[in-house]
Amino acid sequence: MIRVAIQTKGRLNDESLSLLRDSGLNLELSKRKLISKCSDFPLEILYLRDDDIPDAVSSGIADIGIVGYNEVLEKRSDLVIDKKLSFGKCRLSLAIPKTDLYCGVEYFNNKRVATSYPNILERYFKERGVSAKIHQIAGSVEIAPSVGMSDAIFDIVGTGATLISNGLKEVEVVLESQAVIVANKELSLEKRKIVDQLIVRVEAVERSRGMKYLLINLPDNMIDKASSIVPGLRSPTILPLSQKGWCSMHVAVSENGLWPKLEELKAIGAEGILVLSLDKILP
Repeated sequence: MIRVAIQTKGRLNDESLSLLRDSGLNLELSKRKLISKCSDFPLEILYLRDDDIPDAVSSGIADIGIVGYNEVLEKRSDLVIDKKLSFGKCRLSLAIPKTDLYCGVEYFNNKRVATSYPNILERYFKERGVSAKIHQIAGSVEIAPSVGMSDAIFDIVGTGATLISNGLKEVEVVLESQAVIVANKELSLEKRKIVDQLIVRVEAVERSRGMKYLLINLPDNMIDKASSIVPGLRSPTILPLSQKGWCSMHVAVSENGLWPKLEELKAIGAEGILVLSLDKILP
């Protein structure tokens, strides 16, 4: 049995649970409970604040965790990063009042900078020889300059809309972050095996995201042309049809730019094209 720590609420909670469910785990979900059980895999979920997850994993309270990479760096946790995930992407950036002139990182010398991530920012400034006054605050960091608490901020940025609405502009991207699976370094061989099994499932789900499965009927003499349009993961699967001179091509393709490829396939005589969703892809 392994224990997985995930965020109690918010976007990472939703996407972590979705990933685990898509990985074939039948979870007893309840956000009112501290722990949820899984009925068909040796796993249970521990719900924690995101900034508590690195410490919980490093101390052995949880075996693995799904958390933002930024939280791992901020806590300076000595953990194994088993897998970078495709969600929870954001950046940690420095922002200043939009009316200020910015000519480089030296702007922050002797400035007051408000943040919820003082350790990451301290390392960044130290590496660049910047002497700034870092003020750690929790929540609503973006309002600190407007109320006189700081001259600038260092915070998570998604679209940047919150900065704009508070009269700020982004001037330095310090860290690109995303959700990661982290593990305790002292896992037993038995627990390590379970974690590895889970990661195989997670990778199969993530590999299938943004992919479609095509079933295409086309003349035999168009196989090479069709294969050049949609080459697939390794190569297409070709099956003969009962109608002489025709075959069925099966291929997994990226959803990006799919419509132009379908038009190219139609142009070379492809018919009866089916576009299906994919749930998992194993290597």
